[in-house]
Amino acid sequence: MSTSTTASVSTHILDTSAGRPAAGVAVRLAARSGPDAPWQALGGSATDADGRCKDLPALPEGTAHVRLDFAVEPYWETSANKQAEAQQDAPAHRDGGAGVFFPEVAITFAVVPGEHYHVPLLLSPFGYSVYRGS
Repeated sequence: MSTSTTASVSTHILDTSAGRPAAGVAVRLAARSGPDAPWQALGGSATDADGRCKDLPALPEGTAHVRLDFAVEPYWETSANKQAEAQQDAPAHRDGGAGVFFPEVAITFAVVPGEHYHVPLLLSPFGYSVYRGS
């Protein structure tokens, strides 16, 4: 049993449409002490070449809820452009030119002190999934 008074958080992103990590995605972290408390922005980072965000800020003591905000629009725009260059007839945007369907993904979850929470994001152009990993 851990005696830590705070929880910790890590994440990574897998682009399931390409079968590879999503690098360069900005991730912001916020926390609050309960459902009626205001969100406190803690800072952020970006995913590395392996799609991992290893240096998220520490959570303050008393954190009950955490929110991870993933800025995926720039990733999709870059990804779509690379795919269009590789395939001359591929559309610049995967949804017929209307832009990115999910410009951001916000995940909110509850935490308890002393636990580590690894929250992977499985991402595709028109859907995403998250789970508590290890």
